[in-house]
Amino acid sequence: MALSFILPLTRFSHHYSFTLNSNSKSIHIARTLISAISTPTNSMSSSSEVSKTAAPFGSWKSPITSDVVSGSSKRLGGTAVDSLGRLIWLESRPTESGRSVLVREAEKAGEEPVDITPKDFGVRTLAQEYGGGAFRVFGDTVVFSNYKDQRLYKQSLDSKDSSPVPLTPDYGEPVVSYADGVFDARFNCYVTVQEDRRENKLNPTTTIVAIGLGNKDIQEPEVLIGGNDFYAFPRLDSKGEKIAWIEWSHPNMPWDKTQLWVGYISETGEVYKRICVAGSDSKLVESPTEPKWSPDGELFFITDRKNGFWNIYKWIESENEVVAVYTVDAEFSGPLWVFGLNSYEFIQSNEKKNLIACSYRQNGRSYLGILDFVQGSLSLLDIPFTDIDNITSGNHCLYVEGASAVNPSSVAKVILDEHKSKAVEFEIIWSSSPDSLKYKSYFSLPELIEFPTEVSGQNAYAFFYPPTNPMYQGSQGEKPPLLLKSHGGPTAETRGMLNLSIQYWTSRGWAFVDVNYGGSTGYGREYRDRLLGRWGIVDVNDCCSCAKFLVDSGKVDGERLCITGGSAGGYTTLAALAFKETFKAGASLYGVADLGLLRAETHKFESHYIDNLVGNEKDYFERSPINFVDKFSCPIILFQGLEDKVNRFPFAFSLS
Repeated sequence: MALSFILPLTRFSHHYSFTLNSNSKSIHIARTLISAISTPTNSMSSSSEVSKTAAPFGSWKSPITSDVVSGSSKRLGGTAVDSLGRLIWLESRPTESGRSVLVREAEKAGEEPVDITPKDFGVRTLAQEYGGGAFRVFGDTVVFSNYKDQRLYKQSLDSKDSSPVPLTPDYGEPVVSYADGVFDARFNCYVTVQEDRRENKLNPTTTIVAIGLGNKDIQEPEVLIGGNDFYAFPRLDSKGEKIAWIEWSHPNMPWDKTQLWVGYISETGEVYKRICVAGSDSKLVESPTEPKWSPDGELFFITDRKNGFWNIYKWIESENEVVAVYTVDAEFSGPLWVFGLNSYEFIQSNEKKNLIACSYRQNGRSYLGILDFVQGSLSLLDIPFTDIDNITSGNHCLYVEGASAVNPSSVAKVILDEHKSKAVEFEIIWSSSPDSLKYKSYFSLPELIEFPTEVSGQNAYAFFYPPTNPMYQGSQGEKPPLLLKSHGGPTAETRGMLNLSIQYWTSRGWAFVDVNYGGSTGYGREYRDRLLGRWGIVDVNDCCSCAKFLVDSGKVDGERLCITGGSAGGYTTLAALAFKETFKAGASLYGVADLGLLRAETHKFESHYIDNLVGNEKDYFERSPINFVDKFSCPIILFQGLEDKVNRFPFAFSLS
């Protein structure tokens, strides 16, 4: 039999996405994987479930079609609140070719939300390839990055006819990008991270700059801070006298090692004195992130010093000392793949007590809490979300970006009691898939599983979704086929939230498992570091161990195991199929086949990431599936985005 392959040779980050035709990807993967496994003959149903039709797993009919999956999901790019307390969010729309639009919530119940962004603009930055932090709201003004030319624009929110006004120069092409900015009321400017690709597109210059807001003539941004490889989180105190920021240098990624600095600002707007607050002690390996000034002028931040988990700390300026605010083996932040993370907010109770609203992840789920940082106590809030990303403080409320096993990615308005210790109201303001609940009876609920790996004493984690359909049950004595997913990144985390692309499979009688292999985030630094020097080994072994665990547990059919993944997960898929014999079929979505070419062609942000994950030249060769195509012995389907600038080197060959 002759099998044709198109192997993408570069790129692997989980944050890049592309759109296929609504009925293409799921159907093609389904046909490939289903044809690769044999389906047992139908049998009589058990007497305990006579109301359901007995049918072979994988053959069940479902209303969750590929059209439903591809057309259901808008994506959220951040939230903010205007001067009147109204929520503003950034959403990308599949129906508009992925254009990202700022939207303001309706003024009255029953009215529709209002688009802020004009039709010929799109809000998206390409800074550090993955963007994030593309806009900032201050009072009745928004500053945003326009996707087409990457310039910054200022727009008034209090006028229906307000047109965006450019703030940065037009360089003729989109070669300078901006992200993660804040307003500086003291000098009437916008302080932001700038990535300048004019001289070198593969090695751009990154700085923190100030951009005037009141100038009639557009001027070149003024560099405030520079000299290092990367910058993030420029944050000013309320008086505009001090600025905090995060910086790091090659070969580190921002979850490996970073530094938190504070600079003092002169009367002329220059940073004249600098202090390294965290990250300079050679005895401490840490990656501080998310600095933020309290209303009282104290600097808080998150770092993973000592216990290896991202916890909240505070800087004592008078003694230049860092103290823990609350310590627990849980993650209060995540990996800095995109700009604009906002995991905590300062709020105030009716008794004028300053508190912190925060979220953290522990044992595969998120928690929302109120931290009394004076007492060092944390009160958990009971809300439906089990997965939380960012938090925005509103007028007497919180806007929480989150999801759960039955709620897709959403923004909820959470109203607290007067003591700010309990949630008294919870209302979904925005949903990525508002029609998804009509399929609730078909939803498979994730089960967090912990399974042994090939390393004695080390376990890994995954979310297992059993086949679920109110109309069908499996044939007697049959076990379902399994589709195992390896997430992208690879320094990332899969979560147990509603994903219709998973429900597509489970509602048809497939079991599905989403693996957080060693190297994933959410479980502390030690777990995250398992992948260093061992990408293509630990992830592959953990995926195979997970599949074996489910077979041994009697949950799935050991003869019908399939694997899929996108980007870095696509690499793990190809490596598992080339170097192991666990799976009978696979689907790689814009995956990596040649690690050496990936290293040669990748962008600045990840230019040393691959070296940290792989090792020496021998490792690069021996872990690249492209060098061992003779080892592929089962059907594989591969996808590549034609407009994918990062995974842009497909290579075609045939295997006979």
